[in-house]
Amino acid sequence: MSQDPKCPKCGKENTYFDSSIEMYVCPDCSLEFKTNVSDEEIVDLTPRDSNGSELMDGDSVTLIKDLKVRGSSQVLKRGTKVKSIRLTDDPEEVDCKIEGTAMVLKTCYLKKG
Repeated sequence: MSQDPKCPKCGKENTYFDSSIEMYVCPDCSLEFKTNVSDEEIVDLTPRDSNGSELMDGDSVTLIKDLKVRGSSQVLKRGTKVKSIRLTDDPEEVDCKIEGTAMVLKTCYLKKG
């Protein structure tokens, strides 16, 4: 039996040490942590909308604020429906297409549904 600690998030014992990032990794819940991390310090990296609902690939979202598009005079209006979002490596951003143009939107300006 290994001496690796239990996962502080899910409590399972399948953790292993990854020397490239110098942290323990839980393959069950994808949490990366150090051994001296308390429950209060666990950071949730799940992408969430402005209301706290979890976002998934393929979800439809609605803009909650008018957004100016950088590098153009275009403005995305509040209430614009965006279909089929794609999650990125950053939990605060999603990829999408609006009127045929690929864009990256911040999750804080989105509402699921």
